[in-house]
Amino acid sequence: MYREISKLIMYGNMDRDCILYQVGDIFRRFHEGSDSDSKLIEDIYTQVKRILEVSTDYGFDKNLWQCYLAFYMVNDENPFSLTCEKVGASDGSVNHFAKNDFEVFRKLFHFDFSELENKLGIDCFTYLTNYHAIGKPELMYNQNVSEKIIELRDKLDKAAGVDEFFDIVTTFYREYGVGMFGLNKAFRLNDVADGSDVELHAINNMDKVVLDDLIGYEIQKKKLVDNTRAFVQGKKANNVLLYGDSGTGKSTSIKAIVNEFYPDGLRMIEIYKHQFKDLSNIIAKIKNRNYKFIIYMDDLSFEEFEVEYKFLKAVIEGGVETRPDNILIYATSNRRHLIKETWKDRNDVEVQNGMHHSDTMEEKLSLVNRFGVTINYSKPSQKEFFNIVVELARKQGITESMYSDDELHAEANKWELSHGGISGRTAQQFVNYLLGNIEK
Repeated sequence: MYREISKLIMYGNMDRDCILYQVGDIFRRFHEGSDSDSKLIEDIYTQVKRILEVSTDYGFDKNLWQCYLAFYMVNDENPFSLTCEKVGASDGSVNHFAKNDFEVFRKLFHFDFSELENKLGIDCFTYLTNYHAIGKPELMYNQNVSEKIIELRDKLDKAAGVDEFFDIVTTFYREYGVGMFGLNKAFRLNDVADGSDVELHAINNMDKVVLDDLIGYEIQKKKLVDNTRAFVQGKKANNVLLYGDSGTGKSTSIKAIVNEFYPDGLRMIEIYKHQFKDLSNIIAKIKNRNYKFIIYMDDLSFEEFEVEYKFLKAVIEGGVETRPDNILIYATSNRRHLIKETWKDRNDVEVQNGMHHSDTMEEKLSLVNRFGVTINYSKPSQKEFFNIVVELARKQGITESMYSDDELHAEANKWELSHGGISGRTAQQFVNYLLGNIEK
């Protein structure tokens, strides 16, 4: 095995701590006889455990060794895989080197572990290649990754030769991409030391909400969908600010948008105020990828003493470097103007034909003006609130025989008086309460 791994060219720049390198090194020591059997067995079990951990995280089943190899190829960002992500497979000379590597992976896919197992008296690889998971929960840790890796694994297992293997992998890169962006929908920024490169971490358990789950707000949802559809289609689109009362579905709308347009290459990166200083580094990291990115800022607002909004202003519009076409900023806020105003800001206001000329106020209000689309999510009326309650209840299995519409109205009215008032969030909390108290 280690001789095959040493032949890798495009995929050969691997971390020495990665599973593939470690397993290859175990085989090298096995053939050289440089370690005792007990040491080899100990190291083998360590790597087997790591494969099992990856497989548990992503819900892999059956041949876990092949799943790991497919997972490795999908996540390896090299000049060949990144080019395939952008333009697909070409007829360039690089294909010669890629096919060399795919021939290696094809052999590794069907590697015979029996010699090592027989010599050491173990059977762990036999079980890894014929693994049966105990059940499959509905909510997989990252079901999206699981399904696509298993599908790729099955195709590669049946590939008749290196050319077919090549076509399968390059088609996958073109359709889904490579690395963490290829399979995951959303990411957050890990806090790193000053001066360090930014690190993005995949959000594996993202809410599966869809736009139909948000009752009402049809006009608001249409504006958001229209802008996002134009964006993923490569047309001109605007940064978006969703503002209004709390619990009205602003954050839910953005999550649903990402779920809906993920197959079209849309990805989301969530960042917080204290990370705005890293915005330029984030943009540099993603601007040349073959995806559309929404940089998402939830519950955005600034107190009088906070100056992080100046980083955001420069990135949205006005900096020396033009914002790339594959990036938009979507933000939610309970404030219409994002930055807290005080009466002191008005001390130097001159009023001419109703226009403010305060420098302080103009600076603070200029941030919201850089969002091309602003969408207001206001609290529903009493009638709209009752309609949301009824639709949510019926969608989630509360039939009319359990609670009639009038009964839902009456109970929801009592609930909202002591639970935060009228909003979509209150309606969902009330329905959750009912579901928790229905006898099965």
